Amino acid sequence: MSKLIISLSPHAHGTDSVERNMYGVIIALLPALLVSFAYFGIGSAIVCATSVLACVVFEWAINKYILRNERTTVCDGSAALTGLLLGFNLPSNLPIWIILIGALVAIGVGKMSFGGLGCNIFNPALVGRCVLLVSFPAQMTSWPVAGQLTSYLDAETGATPLSVMKWAIKSGDASVLQQLPDSWHLLIGHTVEGAGTIGEVCALALLLGLAFMLWRGIITWHTPVSILATVFVLSGLLHLANPAYADPFAVLFSGGLMLGAIFMATDYVTSPMCGRGQLVYGVGIGVLTVVIRNWGAYPEGMSFAILIMNAFTPLINTYVKPTRFGEVVKK
Repeated sequence: MSKLIISLSPHAHGTDSVERNMYGVIIALLPALLVSFAYFGIGSAIVCATSVLACVVFEWAINKYILRNERTTVCDGSAALTGLLLGFNLPSNLPIWIILIGALVAIGVGKMSFGGLGCNIFNPALVGRCVLLVSFPAQMTSWPVAGQLTSYLDAETGATPLSVMKWAIKSGDASVLQQLPDSWHLLIGHTVEGAGTIGEVCALALLLGLAFMLWRGIITWHTPVSILATVFVLSGLLHLANPAYADPFAVLFSGGLMLGAIFMATDYVTSPMCGRGQLVYGVGIGVLTVVIRNWGAYPEGMSFAILIMNAFTPLINTYVKPTRFGEVVKK
């Protein structure tokens, strides 16, 4: 006999589900995934496949042998999505054993140690990425040049656009920025030097994913737009004050900014519940990203900015609350 579950009113029925949203995000990532295959070839395929498979296996094993859960959660798409996002945050020549460590940290520490899906306070894929970055800095900052389709571990590497921007700021020489591709080539992903991580190679493909998720109602505009607008405004002011700082369009289309703003910062569990809170959250991420990129030790600051603001999400939810169901709003 099945259990009769009784809960307090109001009762509402919708078509949303964890599976629908998770697989919807995976579909939105497909354009960027296909572009990464075109630019990095076998390296991208190996890294992404290893990361996805490892995250799914680790979540299944932890559920079955450690937590002893009767019902597995690997089919809801969350583990596969975590694996794909982790792969997108890695260089295409990363050794498999390092990818496995990142997947174990992402699932075991970033997700399952908090109780599984819906309980984690930090984005699991970014937890895995940042642990790998501080543990294996040499391997994690070795960027293959795009176009080496059949190369993997022996791929030729080069400097990324963010590295060029960082050197221009450090040297105070605005002429260094002439090494950057123009904004159009940054948008479509054509770079002559190191292309960066797998998922940040083409901003246009990521924007297509954003349009799809907005159309499907998977996310709202508040978080990504507030992040991108904040970074654009602050970068523009810095560029006007000192030409050694890159122009705002180059900043928007370089590094993991688009990937983080669209797919990482919009994670349901680790971001604020209401639109106003998401705006505060997005502005905070944008400010921290600009600060870390320009004056921090690392050229990229998106991952650290998101994790820092993940920690502030409960505080934002406390002070910026959504309207209660049935509450009459005074005009």
